[in-house]
Amino acid sequence: MTSLRSGQVAARAGVNPQTVRYYERRGLLAEPARTLGGHRLYPESAVTVLRVIKAAQRLGFTLDEIADLLETHRDGMAGRARAKLTEVETTIADLEVIAATLRAAVAAGCDDLVAGTGHSACPIPFTESAPTPDGRVCCR
Repeated sequence: MTSLRSGQVAARAGVNPQTVRYYERRGLLAEPARTLGGHRLYPESAVTVLRVIKAAQRLGFTLDEIADLLETHRDGMAGRARAKLTEVETTIADLEVIAATLRAAVAAGCDDLVAGTGHSACPIPFTESAPTPDGRVCCR
């Protein structure tokens, strides 16, 4: 079995050596064996784990979620991936609504949010309950 020092693991996984130690402290990476001099010696599989962690982060998983994934990697990945996909799709849908509203506001010439909320062409959706500067509640 090949043992790798921290710097070697970090270089092969494409991460910073401090990242290796941080993930170890967080419990994402198993505590390695140590030499008599105290140097960490990781198995080659640590490189794979680090690459998996970075890939999961790029997919939007938090470190806590990744810890759960690593803990239940045999039977829990598909369900967790579906849940993350639902979360991402919901966020995308929300962002699409926001983008459409902002595009409409720009197209309608809503340059002033306070003054524009009273204008019927301005699509800003919170006008029914937004107070005016003098404290009154706007109505259309």
